[in-house]
Amino acid sequence: MTRQSQTEVVASQFGPRAEAYLASAVHASGQDLDSLEQRVGPRPEAIALDMGCGGGHVSFRLAPLVKKVVAYDLSPDMLATVTEEALRRGLQNIVTKQGAAEDLPCPSESFDVAATRFSAHHWRDLPAGLVQMHRVLKPGGMAIFIDTIAPEDPLLDTWLQALELLRDPSHVRNPSLDDWRAMLAKAGFFVEETTQFRIRLEFASWVSRMNTPAVHVEAIRSLQRRAPAEVVDYFVIEADGSFELDTAMIVAMKE
Repeated sequence: MTRQSQTEVVASQFGPRAEAYLASAVHASGQDLDSLEQRVGPRPEAIALDMGCGGGHVSFRLAPLVKKVVAYDLSPDMLATVTEEALRRGLQNIVTKQGAAEDLPCPSESFDVAATRFSAHHWRDLPAGLVQMHRVLKPGGMAIFIDTIAPEDPLLDTWLQALELLRDPSHVRNPSLDDWRAMLAKAGFFVEETTQFRIRLEFASWVSRMNTPAVHVEAIRSLQRRAPAEVVDYFVIEADGSFELDTAMIVAMKE
């Protein structure tokens, strides 16, 4: 039985898989990254924060647009991978900083832009992390939040959280879009724009990327085979276990 804290579980899950997340097609590309780049646009004097940077794909998109990017993540191994890849790409304006989202060691009003992508559903205390992002943004600063989101329907929500947790014990929760809006408002953000996408997760690479134990892989497949029609239809569960998830990009401002 594990005796690790949530922070330690996240670090132990993602550290050894830094290269896999760098190479992951789901993480390295997508309509959401293109939209983020277009929404931010050239800001040659701006300082940007990539919160929970993972393999660094947001940092790599932001670096050509801004003066400096701070890539922030819990995993030292992820940060080492980001540093190495940034050098390989000739991006010399990316610096890394290690820590948890809820305890961001940056001065208040340090950043013009802050973004987080496919990270927030691992945060132990998402509202606290959002408060930290709000704190470090300058007045008038832009924040962009990209993550998979849960359906509002309780049945569908339960199935999503179950599959996510079996695949990855560091998973905390995929909030719904309404949950996101409420948390952002409470943190002090004004939501300016919301865009929804769908992504397809190829099952074999989805579980191998996280090195999911075989017993958990079989548990996921067993659940999928026993899923009610509403669940199969909503998530478009395929014969091999591949399925689709809702994703949202939320653009918010600090007034």
